[in-house]
Amino acid sequence: TLSNLAYEVYDEESFLKDVYMNRTEYHTLVGILTRKKNIILQGPPGVGKTYAAKRLAYSIMGGKDISRVAMIQFHQSYSYEDFIMGYRPMENGFKLQHGVFYDFCKKAENDSENAYFFIIDEINRGNLSKIFGELFMMLEADKRNIDLRLLYANEMFHVPTNLYIIGTMNTADRSLALLDYALRRRFAFVDLHTGFETAGFQNYMSDKAKLHQLVDVVKQLNQTITGDDALGKGFCIGHSYFSNLCSDDTDELSQIVEYELIPLLQEYWFDDSSNVQNWADRLRGALL
Repeated sequence: TLSNLAYEVYDEESFLKDVYMNRTEYHTLVGILTRKKNIILQGPPGVGKTYAAKRLAYSIMGGKDISRVAMIQFHQSYSYEDFIMGYRPMENGFKLQHGVFYDFCKKAENDSENAYFFIIDEINRGNLSKIFGELFMMLEADKRNIDLRLLYANEMFHVPTNLYIIGTMNTADRSLALLDYALRRRFAFVDLHTGFETAGFQNYMSDKAKLHQLVDVVKQLNQTITGDDALGKGFCIGHSYFSNLCSDDTDELSQIVEYELIPLLQEYWFDDSSNVQNWADRLRGALL
């Protein structure tokens, strides 16, 4: 195992500096993950779910040990064969090959003193029962370390207790059906909110007058989105749209408005062009 000096130290303070969340929310998040072992960070676009997932793992480990964090993204054609194991075509026939989750479980099992984190981005885009297969029931905290025979191999396998799963899910994705009850039972769901009011974001914004004006309009827009029966708070605009600004440059902010925010509103209110026009004018007006 690498010594702590081999990688950058990362703790609670580092997390709160990087992720616009308050201390109480952070402690709640750590407590839920430690107890449940599987959580899904859900929220509107631009609240930094994937960014927070990685840094949550680092902060619990105490450092940026990338060897103990794996990250994948689910999609419609992702399968059990990709995830656990399956037969792959070779030059002369087929060969049984291990998937990414199988390998990571083995790695965690061989280093049981340390916590390992498996991050699944866009977890709701995959067919979970198909991808996890017989391991689905083994995800529960009280069923870890219980051996189960694998589908493709005459081999006993378990999910180790030192492995934690963090999924991320975009609440504004209309194209996806609700997750089934079996999944809901095995994961805790934590809402991530826009971080405009956090001390970290206020501090980041303190020397950026134009950004301040724009964010004031975005917060009013979010109130309208929250109050819209067809949308709701899961469709609010998050702070990460504005998190990597090089300066308080009007051109840079204008590009975010024109090419990111307005197209999003056109999708939200595709049948209400006057509402889109009204908010487009207000967002542009904030930068005059």
